[in-house]
Amino acid sequence: MPFTLNPVGIVHRRGGDCRIEIFAQYQDALLGLEGFSHIYVLYWFHENDTPGKRTILQVHPRKNPANPLTGVFGTHSPVRPNLIGLTRCRVLSIEKNLIRIDEIDALDGSPVIDIKGFIPDEEPLTDIRLPAWV
Repeated sequence: MPFTLNPVGIVHRRGGDCRIEIFAQYQDALLGLEGFSHIYVLYWFHENDTPGKRTILQVHPRKNPANPLTGVFGTHSPVRPNLIGLTRCRVLSIEKNLIRIDEIDALDGSPVIDIKGFIPDEEPLTDIRLPAWV
């Protein structure tokens, strides 16, 4: 059952300047975000949005053929059935509808679909398991 996502903003990356422009109709949603040092940014892998790339279900992680063929749900690959990216960013400042951040792994022009303030877990993770290629 398909549904619609509407971008709330756009990523701007030029040189060392990284910022997220929030569209005017969503600017009120920024209230209180200045209290967070870090945010989660969910964005769309817009340059990979082709029918062919949406059908790729297995990749070599980190584009390294020495890594084992792995299902995209077990990777951070930008090719996947739904092209949603997730990254954590350090907030440098928020001015009107612009969030200045230290860096982001999204491309310039990537549509932002949501932002969430980063709240660390209360308890440290002690039972973590990772694949050997990580």
